[in-house]
Amino acid sequence: MLKVYNTLTKTKEEFKPVIPGQVSIYVCGITPYNDTHIGNARPFVTWDVIKRFFHKLGYKVKHIQNFTDVDDKIIRSANESRRTWKEVSDKYIASYFDVMDKLNIGRADVYPRVSENMEDIIKMITGLVEKGAAYPLDGDVYFSVEKFAGYGKLSGRKLDDMQAGARVEIDNRKHHPMDFALWKSAKPGEPSWESPWGKGRPGWHIECSTMSLKYLGKTFDFHGGGSDLIFPHHENEIAQSQSYCCDEHSFARYWLHNGFITINQEKMSKSLNNFFTVKDILAKYPAEVLRYFLVATHYRSPLDFSDERLKEAEAGLSRLSNAKNTLKELLSAAGADSDSAASLAQFAQKAKESFYAAMEDDFNTALALADMFDLTKKINVYYQAVAAGEVAADRKNLNEVLSVYTDMTDILGILQIQSDDEGSSRLVDSLMNIIISIRQDARKDKNWAVADKLRDELKKIGIIIEDSPTGARWKK
Repeated sequence: MLKVYNTLTKTKEEFKPVIPGQVSIYVCGITPYNDTHIGNARPFVTWDVIKRFFHKLGYKVKHIQNFTDVDDKIIRSANESRRTWKEVSDKYIASYFDVMDKLNIGRADVYPRVSENMEDIIKMITGLVEKGAAYPLDGDVYFSVEKFAGYGKLSGRKLDDMQAGARVEIDNRKHHPMDFALWKSAKPGEPSWESPWGKGRPGWHIECSTMSLKYLGKTFDFHGGGSDLIFPHHENEIAQSQSYCCDEHSFARYWLHNGFITINQEKMSKSLNNFFTVKDILAKYPAEVLRYFLVATHYRSPLDFSDERLKEAEAGLSRLSNAKNTLKELLSAAGADSDSAASLAQFAQKAKESFYAAMEDDFNTALALADMFDLTKKINVYYQAVAAGEVAADRKNLNEVLSVYTDMTDILGILQIQSDDEGSSRLVDSLMNIIISIRQDARKDKNWAVADKLRDELKKIGIIIEDSPTGARWKK
């Protein structure tokens, strides 16, 4: 039974899809005014894993993720660089896809943009005004929070205690300090669209309500994003969506929010100069290491980012990679079925059951990885037995173990990312085969000095030579 932690109810709940056999997901996307940072990457990796797991369970998944391509930060960046707002957003949307592809993140079904859904946004604002949930004011339109009885139910805040702040502009003209803008009147140097209230552009919150309702309907399964979106963004989405067309039991059923990323125990912030883009991180570490780092901690837990933690992730990923390569090596040497790996195959099946149980418990990737490492230990023990000549490699059962291992890596999206330059990778493989062949010849001739020198020099550049039952092998 799959259970998910619902931010709205503050409890773990059994997942019951709106449509049996199908899962509908809306995830808040980026505001493309800069290169994607590590904090952006976490929710997208999280939801990629969740989607992969649902697919393994046999569900059809519909995933919508927006781009906020009309925003104050984009406009500011455009004016400073003397470009149009569209040039800025297009540039950083392309940059987003580039790094997400490297992180092995599958594409959403639709990536709606604010600028391409203006008619629908205006229609929703008009409906809110007609229902008395919003009011025009000198070319602007505000949502009246006092008209929505459930305001604050997601964040747990009480309206009387709230103060205007964050992205809520303080304006004494408003009926209540927490009333938020649905439409902003046009200002010089800003993009604008025609509306019943004059030229202007939408506020931040209305866009996601409009696009989720448009593509998923008034009741869908999941709405996700970072914890920083709980208030005011997602709180305001609930208020305006349920006021427009949905009752208190509709709109998104389950609200999932991932924890913050800190940098050396401090919250990531440009003002603190501890702001890291994914592009910069990938210049130092393989993309697969960063993905592993993000899935190794439960998505709701805070995650501290540092070079030390990335090196730990690199070591952990290497252990898993070596185990998978060991299985492939053993299979290449296996002869007739011997049943010597029967107990290993049985353990693998139990590990898979435990892995799936962890994923069904609010997508606990950290616990699921622990099951993978338990299996890795058993694989290494079996390999040592084969290397010592105690047993013969068992093809049938080893294939079952590899199938389990691959199933796990498919869900987590690791040990799948290919090199950016496959030609270069093939060249390295060929050169290493030549070096290993030379070393093997030296060992046969008992020229230990040459054999040891090759091994030691390779170790200095991070390549380890290991002698195995099927000959020498190398790894990074």
